[in-house]
Amino acid sequence: MENLKLYIKESYNELVNKVSWPTWPNLQANAVVVVIASLLLAFVVFLMDVVSRTLLDLVYGL
Repeated sequence: MENLKLYIKESYNELVNKVSWPTWPNLQANAVVVVIASLLLAFVVFLMDVVSRTLLDLVYGL
């Protein structure tokens, strides 16, 4: 039981004193980057799907 108390105390100390938390503007900027990258990746996958579907339609249509 003592080990658990020590673990929780040290974990709390590390989260409060040693972790560098991002600022709100930094967090917002990173979120925008993630959204844009996700949309770009989704668009690339969509294009790959359209191209492969078109090629397969051509192959099976022959």
